[in-house]
Amino acid sequence: MAKRDYYEVLGVDKSASQDEIKKAYRKLAVKYHPDKNQDNSEAEVKFKEATESYEVLSDPSKKQAYDQYGFAGVEGMGGPSFNASAFSGFEDLFGGDFSSIFDSFFGGGGGRRGGRRGPARGSDLRYDMEIDFHSAVFGTEREIEFAHHAHCKTCGGSGAKDGSGKKTCGTCGGAGQVRRSSGFFSIAQPCPTCSGEGTIIENPCPSCRGKGLARETVKIKVKVPEGIAPGKKIRLGGQGDAGAQGGPAGDLYVYIHIREHEHFERSGNDLYCVIPVSITQLALGSEIVVKTLDNKKIKLKIAAGTDNGKLLRIKNEGVPFIHGNGRRGDMYVKLQVQIPKKLGLKEKEILKQFAEKHGED
Repeated sequence: MAKRDYYEVLGVDKSASQDEIKKAYRKLAVKYHPDKNQDNSEAEVKFKEATESYEVLSDPSKKQAYDQYGFAGVEGMGGPSFNASAFSGFEDLFGGDFSSIFDSFFGGGGGRRGGRRGPARGSDLRYDMEIDFHSAVFGTEREIEFAHHAHCKTCGGSGAKDGSGKKTCGTCGGAGQVRRSSGFFSIAQPCPTCSGEGTIIENPCPSCRGKGLARETVKIKVKVPEGIAPGKKIRLGGQGDAGAQGGPAGDLYVYIHIREHEHFERSGNDLYCVIPVSITQLALGSEIVVKTLDNKKIKLKIAAGTDNGKLLRIKNEGVPFIHGNGRRGDMYVKLQVQIPKKLGLKEKEILKQFAEKHGED
Protein backbone atom coordinates (compact mmCIF):
# COMPACT_ATOMS: atom_id res chain seq x y z
CA MET A 1 0.00 0.00 0.00
CA ALA A 2 1.34 3.41 -1.00
CA LYS A 3 2.42 5.75 1.76
CA ARG A 4 0.19 8.66 2.63
CA ASP A 5 1.51 12.18 2.84
CA TYR A 6 2.86 12.86 6.33
CA TYR A 7 0.87 16.09 6.67
CA GLU A 8 -2.29 14.24 5.62
CA VAL A 9 -1.63 11.52 8.20
CA LEU A 10 -1.38 14.03 11.03
CA GLY A 11 -4.17 16.19 9.67
CA VAL A 12 -2.14 19.43 9.50
CA ASP A 13 -0.95 21.62 6.66
CA LYS A 14 2.62 22.55 5.70
CA SER A 15 2.47 25.84 7.59
CA ALA A 16 1.65 24.08 10.88
CA SER A 17 3.84 25.02 13.84
CA GLN A 18 5.77 22.46 15.85
CA ASP A 19 3.24 22.85 18.64
CA GLU A 20 0.37 22.06 16.26
CA ILE A 21 2.27 19.02 14.94
CA LYS A 22 2.84 17.78 18.48
CA LYS A 23 -0.83 18.19 19.42
CA ALA A 24 -1.98 16.40 16.27
CA TYR A 25 0.34 13.45 16.87
CA ARG A 26 -0.55 13.24 20.54
CA LYS A 27 -4.22 12.91 19.66
CA LEU A 28 -3.57 10.11 17.17
CA ALA A 29 -1.12 8.29 19.43
CA VAL A 30 -3.62 8.23 22.28
CA LYS A 31 -6.39 7.03 19.97
CA TYR A 32 -4.45 4.24 18.23
CA HIS A 33 -2.06 3.17 20.98
CA PRO A 34 -1.75 -0.66 20.97
CA ASP A 35 -2.57 -0.94 24.69
CA LYS A 36 -6.01 0.41 23.88
CA ASN A 37 -6.39 -1.52 20.62
CA GLN A 38 -5.08 -5.01 21.29
CA ASP A 39 -5.31 -7.41 18.32
CA ASN A 40 -6.40 -4.55 16.09
CA SER A 41 -4.16 -4.60 13.02
CA GLU A 42 -5.73 -1.47 11.53
CA ALA A 43 -4.97 0.56 14.67
CA GLU A 44 -1.42 -0.81 14.66
CA VAL A 45 -0.90 0.43 11.09
CA LYS A 46 -2.31 3.86 11.90
CA PHE A 47 -0.19 4.16 15.02
CA LYS A 48 2.95 3.25 13.07
CA GLU A 49 1.98 5.66 10.29
CA ALA A 50 1.42 8.54 12.71
CA THR A 51 4.68 7.82 14.56
CA GLU A 52 6.68 7.80 11.32
CA SER A 53 5.07 11.06 10.22
CA TYR A 54 5.80 12.76 13.51
CA GLU A 55 9.44 11.66 13.60
CA VAL A 56 10.02 13.30 10.24
CA LEU A 57 7.96 16.47 10.69
CA SER A 58 9.23 17.14 14.22
CA ASP A 59 12.86 17.17 12.99
CA PRO A 60 13.61 20.49 11.22
CA SER A 61 16.22 19.01 8.86
CA LYS A 62 14.08 16.00 7.94
CA LYS A 63 11.02 18.23 7.51
CA GLN A 64 12.91 20.52 5.17
CA ALA A 65 14.13 17.57 3.07
CA TYR A 66 10.64 16.08 2.97
CA ASP A 67 9.04 19.39 1.96
CA GLN A 68 11.54 19.73 -0.92
CA TYR A 69 11.90 16.14 -2.18
CA GLY A 70 9.07 14.16 -0.60
CA PHE A 71 9.73 10.61 0.66
CA ALA A 72 12.95 10.41 -1.36
CA GLY A 73 14.32 13.30 0.66
CA VAL A 74 14.24 11.42 3.95
CA GLU A 75 15.58 8.11 2.67
CA GLY A 76 19.11 7.50 3.90
CA MET A 77 18.72 10.00 6.79
CA GLY A 78 18.40 7.29 9.37
CA GLY A 79 14.83 6.55 8.31
CA PRO A 80 11.84 6.47 10.53
CA SER A 81 12.74 4.18 13.38
CA PHE A 82 11.17 3.42 16.73
CA ASN A 83 13.80 3.72 19.44
CA ALA A 84 14.17 5.42 22.77
CA SER A 85 16.67 8.07 21.65
CA ALA A 86 14.45 9.16 18.79
CA PHE A 87 11.66 9.88 21.26
CA SER A 88 13.52 11.76 23.97
CA GLY A 89 11.40 14.59 25.32
CA PHE A 90 8.12 12.72 24.94
CA GLU A 91 7.20 13.53 28.53
CA ASP A 92 6.96 17.13 27.39
CA LEU A 93 4.87 16.00 24.45
CA PHE A 94 2.46 13.75 26.33
CA GLY A 95 2.71 14.92 29.94
CA GLY A 96 2.95 12.86 33.10
CA ASP A 97 -0.39 11.12 32.62
CA PHE A 98 0.67 9.63 29.28
CA SER A 99 4.31 8.88 30.04
CA SER A 100 3.46 5.35 31.17
CA ILE A 101 2.70 4.45 27.55
CA PHE A 102 6.30 5.07 26.56
CA ASP A 103 7.60 3.39 29.68
CA SER A 104 6.07 0.21 28.33
CA PHE A 105 8.00 0.63 25.06
CA PHE A 106 11.35 1.50 26.58
CA GLY A 107 11.34 -0.74 29.64
CA GLY A 108 10.62 1.96 32.16
CA GLY A 109 12.66 4.83 30.68
CA GLY A 110 16.08 3.77 31.88
CA GLY A 111 14.83 2.17 35.07
CA ARG A 112 12.57 4.96 36.31
CA ARG A 113 9.55 2.66 36.22
CA GLY A 114 8.83 -0.99 35.56
CA GLY A 115 11.30 -3.73 36.34
CA ARG A 116 11.08 -6.01 39.35
CA ARG A 117 8.85 -4.91 42.16
CA GLY A 118 10.32 -3.45 45.31
CA PRO A 119 8.86 -2.92 48.79
CA ALA A 120 5.22 -1.84 48.72
CA ARG A 121 3.26 -0.12 51.48
CA GLY A 122 0.30 -2.03 52.89
CA SER A 123 -3.27 -0.90 52.35
CA ASP A 124 -5.04 1.51 54.70
CA LEU A 125 -8.14 0.17 56.45
CA ARG A 126 -11.37 1.72 57.72
CA TYR A 127 -13.34 0.95 60.87
CA ASP A 128 -16.68 2.61 61.72
CA MET A 129 -17.31 3.17 65.43
CA GLU A 130 -20.58 4.35 66.96
CA ILE A 131 -20.47 6.05 70.37
CA ASP A 132 -23.04 7.80 72.54
CA PHE A 133 -23.38 11.58 72.80
CA HIS A 134 -21.83 11.79 76.27
CA SER A 135 -18.73 9.80 75.22
CA ALA A 136 -18.17 12.09 72.24
CA VAL A 137 -18.29 15.18 74.45
CA PHE A 138 -16.14 13.94 77.32
CA GLY A 139 -14.00 11.30 75.59
CA THR A 140 -13.78 7.55 76.03
CA GLU A 141 -11.66 4.50 75.35
CA ARG A 142 -13.03 1.53 73.43
CA GLU A 143 -11.65 -1.82 72.41
CA ILE A 144 -12.28 -2.75 68.80
CA GLU A 145 -11.81 -5.98 66.88
CA PHE A 146 -10.94 -6.07 63.19
CA ALA A 147 -9.14 -8.20 60.61
CA HIS A 148 -6.09 -7.24 58.58
CA HIS A 149 -3.27 -8.85 56.63
CA ALA A 150 -0.23 -9.49 58.79
CA HIS A 151 3.10 -11.16 58.10
CA CYS A 152 2.64 -14.92 58.16
CA LYS A 153 3.81 -16.29 61.51
CA THR A 154 4.81 -19.64 59.99
CA CYS A 155 7.33 -18.27 57.47
CA GLY A 156 7.96 -14.86 59.00
CA GLY A 157 6.60 -13.16 55.91
CA SER A 158 9.07 -14.70 53.45
CA GLY A 159 6.46 -16.89 51.79
CA ALA A 160 8.94 -19.80 51.68
CA LYS A 161 8.65 -23.08 53.58
CA ASP A 162 11.27 -23.76 56.27
CA GLY A 163 13.47 -20.87 55.16
CA SER A 164 14.05 -22.35 51.70
CA GLY A 165 14.16 -18.85 50.22
CA LYS A 166 13.64 -17.67 46.67
CA LYS A 167 15.38 -18.12 43.34
CA THR A 168 15.70 -15.92 40.27
CA CYS A 169 12.80 -16.27 37.88
CA GLY A 170 13.86 -18.26 34.81
CA THR A 171 11.32 -16.58 32.55
CA CYS A 172 12.41 -12.96 33.00
CA GLY A 173 15.90 -13.55 34.43
CA GLY A 174 15.06 -11.51 37.51
CA ALA A 175 14.00 -8.41 35.56
CA GLY A 176 10.35 -8.75 36.52
CA GLN A 177 9.36 -7.95 32.93
CA VAL A 178 8.97 -9.72 29.63
CA ARG A 179 8.63 -8.11 26.22
CA ARG A 180 5.84 -8.80 23.77
CA SER A 181 6.69 -7.98 20.17
CA SER A 182 3.93 -6.74 17.91
CA GLY A 183 4.99 -5.62 14.47
CA PHE A 184 7.56 -2.85 14.56
CA PHE A 185 7.47 -2.23 18.31
CA SER A 186 7.64 -4.21 21.55
CA ILE A 187 5.84 -3.73 24.85
CA ALA A 188 7.24 -4.59 28.29
CA GLN A 189 4.80 -6.34 30.59
CA PRO A 190 5.00 -7.84 34.11
CA CYS A 191 6.38 -11.35 33.97
CA PRO A 192 3.50 -13.88 34.11
CA THR A 193 5.62 -16.43 35.96
CA CYS A 194 6.74 -14.30 38.90
CA SER A 195 4.06 -11.54 38.62
CA GLY A 196 6.77 -8.89 38.34
CA GLU A 197 8.68 -9.96 41.45
CA GLY A 198 11.79 -11.16 39.61
CA THR A 199 11.99 -14.17 41.92
CA ILE A 200 9.94 -17.28 42.55
CA ILE A 201 9.46 -19.46 45.62
CA GLU A 202 10.29 -23.12 45.05
CA ASN A 203 8.69 -24.39 48.26
CA PRO A 204 5.77 -22.14 49.23
CA CYS A 205 4.74 -21.85 52.87
CA PRO A 206 1.67 -24.04 53.45
CA SER A 207 0.07 -21.48 55.77
CA CYS A 208 0.10 -18.47 53.44
CA ARG A 209 0.65 -20.32 50.14
CA GLY A 210 3.72 -18.29 49.36
CA LYS A 211 2.12 -14.88 49.78
CA GLY A 212 3.95 -14.05 53.01
CA LEU A 213 0.77 -12.49 54.39
CA ALA A 214 -2.09 -14.05 56.32
CA ARG A 215 -5.49 -12.78 57.46
CA GLU A 216 -5.46 -12.08 61.18
CA THR A 217 -8.06 -10.79 63.64
CA VAL A 218 -6.74 -8.43 66.31
CA LYS A 219 -8.09 -6.37 69.21
CA ILE A 220 -6.75 -2.93 70.06
CA LYS A 221 -7.85 -0.04 72.28
CA VAL A 222 -8.85 3.23 70.70
CA LYS A 223 -8.76 6.45 72.70
CA VAL A 224 -11.47 8.85 71.59
CA PRO A 225 -10.54 12.43 72.55
CA GLU A 226 -13.07 14.67 74.27
CA GLY A 227 -14.94 17.01 71.99
CA ILE A 228 -14.67 14.86 68.86
CA ALA A 229 -17.21 15.81 66.19
CA PRO A 230 -19.38 13.49 64.07
CA GLY A 231 -17.64 12.17 60.94
CA LYS A 232 -14.14 12.77 62.27
CA LYS A 233 -11.58 10.01 61.99
CA ILE A 234 -8.80 8.77 64.25
CA ARG A 235 -5.62 7.55 62.57
CA LEU A 236 -3.82 4.56 64.06
CA GLY A 237 -0.45 4.34 62.31
CA GLY A 238 0.79 0.94 61.20
CA GLN A 239 -2.43 -0.90 62.10
CA GLY A 240 -3.53 -1.47 58.50
CA ASP A 241 -2.42 -4.27 56.18
CA ALA A 242 1.23 -5.33 56.33
CA GLY A 243 3.44 -4.21 53.45
CA ALA A 244 4.84 -6.52 50.78
CA GLN A 245 8.56 -7.13 50.20
CA GLY A 246 9.43 -5.51 53.52
CA GLY A 247 7.37 -2.39 52.88
CA PRO A 248 5.73 -0.47 55.76
CA ALA A 249 2.25 -1.34 57.00
CA GLY A 250 -0.74 0.80 56.14
CA ASP A 251 -2.81 2.74 58.67
CA LEU A 252 -6.18 2.12 60.29
CA TYR A 253 -8.69 4.97 60.20
CA VAL A 254 -11.49 4.85 62.78
CA TYR A 255 -14.50 6.92 61.65
CA ILE A 256 -16.68 8.23 64.48
CA HIS A 257 -20.48 8.12 64.42
CA ILE A 258 -22.40 9.69 67.33
CA ARG A 259 -25.85 8.73 68.54
CA GLU A 260 -28.33 11.52 69.22
CA HIS A 261 -29.10 12.63 72.78
CA GLU A 262 -32.60 12.71 74.20
CA HIS A 263 -32.38 16.31 75.42
CA PHE A 264 -29.21 17.95 74.08
CA GLU A 265 -28.15 19.07 70.64
CA ARG A 266 -24.70 20.23 69.58
CA SER A 267 -23.58 23.09 67.37
CA GLY A 268 -19.81 23.35 67.17
CA ASN A 269 -18.70 23.36 70.79
CA ASP A 270 -21.96 24.72 72.17
CA LEU A 271 -24.79 22.65 73.66
CA TYR A 272 -28.51 23.45 73.39
CA CYS A 273 -31.50 22.14 75.34
CA VAL A 274 -35.16 23.11 75.77
CA ILE A 275 -36.70 23.65 79.22
CA PRO A 276 -40.52 23.77 79.52
CA VAL A 277 -41.87 26.65 81.63
CA SER A 278 -45.31 28.05 82.36
CA ILE A 279 -46.64 31.40 81.16
CA THR A 280 -46.74 32.63 84.75
CA GLN A 281 -43.04 31.84 85.22
CA LEU A 282 -42.20 34.03 82.22
CA ALA A 283 -44.67 36.76 83.15
CA LEU A 284 -43.94 36.99 86.86
CA GLY A 285 -40.34 35.83 86.87
CA SER A 286 -39.01 32.77 88.66
CA GLU A 287 -35.99 30.65 89.40
CA ILE A 288 -35.43 27.23 87.83
CA VAL A 289 -32.83 24.48 88.22
CA VAL A 290 -31.34 22.84 85.12
CA LYS A 291 -28.94 19.93 84.75
CA THR A 292 -25.89 20.07 82.54
CA LEU A 293 -24.74 17.14 80.40
CA ASP A 294 -22.41 16.02 83.18
CA ASN A 295 -25.25 16.25 85.77
CA LYS A 296 -24.32 19.51 87.46
CA LYS A 297 -27.31 21.36 88.89
CA ILE A 298 -27.34 25.06 88.02
CA LYS A 299 -29.86 27.70 89.13
CA LEU A 300 -31.13 30.13 86.50
CA LYS A 301 -33.15 33.26 87.15
CA ILE A 302 -35.98 34.13 84.76
CA ALA A 303 -36.70 37.84 84.74
CA ALA A 304 -40.34 38.99 84.81
CA GLY A 305 -41.70 39.57 81.33
CA THR A 306 -39.27 37.19 79.59
CA ASP A 307 -40.31 36.27 76.05
CA ASN A 308 -41.15 32.74 75.05
CA GLY A 309 -38.16 31.13 73.26
CA LYS A 310 -35.58 33.18 75.14
CA LEU A 311 -32.07 31.65 75.25
CA LEU A 312 -30.26 31.70 78.55
CA ARG A 313 -26.49 31.20 78.40
CA ILE A 314 -24.41 29.17 80.85
CA LYS A 315 -20.75 29.81 80.23
CA ASN A 316 -18.17 27.04 79.91
CA GLU A 317 -20.65 24.16 80.22
CA GLY A 318 -20.57 23.10 76.57
CA VAL A 319 -18.33 20.72 74.62
CA PRO A 320 -14.58 20.73 75.42
CA PHE A 321 -12.28 21.91 72.65
CA ILE A 322 -9.86 19.25 71.41
CA HIS A 323 -6.45 20.19 72.81
CA GLY A 324 -8.19 23.19 74.39
CA ASN A 325 -6.53 22.88 77.83
CA GLY A 326 -9.86 22.80 79.66
CA ARG A 327 -11.58 25.37 77.47
CA ARG A 328 -15.19 24.54 76.65
CA GLY A 329 -18.06 25.95 74.68
CA ASP A 330 -21.23 27.27 76.31
CA MET A 331 -24.59 25.75 77.12
CA TYR A 332 -27.80 27.46 75.99
CA VAL A 333 -31.19 26.88 77.59
CA LYS A 334 -34.25 27.71 75.51
CA LEU A 335 -37.35 28.63 77.53
CA GLN A 336 -40.47 27.22 75.93
CA VAL A 337 -43.97 27.80 77.26
CA GLN A 338 -45.85 24.61 77.98
CA ILE A 339 -49.53 25.08 77.19
CA PRO A 340 -51.91 23.20 79.51
CA LYS A 341 -53.84 20.50 77.66
CA LYS A 342 -56.87 20.59 79.99
CA LEU A 343 -58.32 23.57 81.90
CA GLY A 344 -61.02 23.61 84.59
CA LEU A 345 -63.94 26.04 84.55
CA LYS A 346 -62.33 28.33 87.11
CA GLU A 347 -59.04 28.40 85.19
CA LYS A 348 -60.86 29.21 81.95
CA GLU A 349 -62.73 32.03 83.62
CA ILE A 350 -59.50 33.50 85.00
CA LEU A 351 -57.89 33.39 81.55
CA LYS A 352 -60.94 35.04 79.97
CA GLN A 353 -60.79 37.84 82.54
CA PHE A 354 -57.08 38.21 81.85
CA ALA A 355 -57.73 38.46 78.10
CA GLU A 356 -60.52 41.03 78.54
CA LYS A 357 -58.34 43.12 80.80
CA HIS A 358 -55.70 43.27 78.06
CA GLY A 359 -58.18 44.16 75.34
CA GLU A 360 -58.31 40.81 73.65
CA ASP A 361 -61.50 39.94 71.77
